[in-house]
Amino acid sequence: MAPSPAPLTEAELADRAEQGLPVLLRHGLSGPGPQRTALFGDGAVGAAVLLARLDVRPRAVAALAGLVRAGGTQAAAALAEPLPGPRATALAQRWLIAADVSGAGVDIDTDETTARWLTAVADIMGLRVAMGRQNPPGR
Repeated sequence: MAPSPAPLTEAELADRAEQGLPVLLRHGLSGPGPQRTALFGDGAVGAAVLLARLDVRPRAVAALAGLVRAGGTQAAAALAEPLPGPRATALAQRWLIAADVSGAGVDIDTDETTARWLTAVADIMGLRVAMGRQNPPGR
């Protein structure tokens, strides 16, 4: 049996999220499989770490998930500020554009999976604050 690879550090997960999350979203949302597992695993943790570094609060990410559920991924991507702050806005818009897998803008299953992923990111952010892994944003 081959040894397991060393777990990634928070910095490595955040770097991967900043650079590779659009591709992971596109492939992870296109259907079940290892890419979706990676999206909801390392991808969600990396996104949570990255957004926390930008002082985004978990409730802002949860609110964005609600907007995706209500109006769709494409409508959320078109918002002037889907997350607070210019860097967080740019990241969210890149992620949401990548999440529009169909390119048509209307795919209820993909929108729901995107919203579930954003909810997972918000939950991870909240758990990290509760466990003292980071200071609450804004302090």
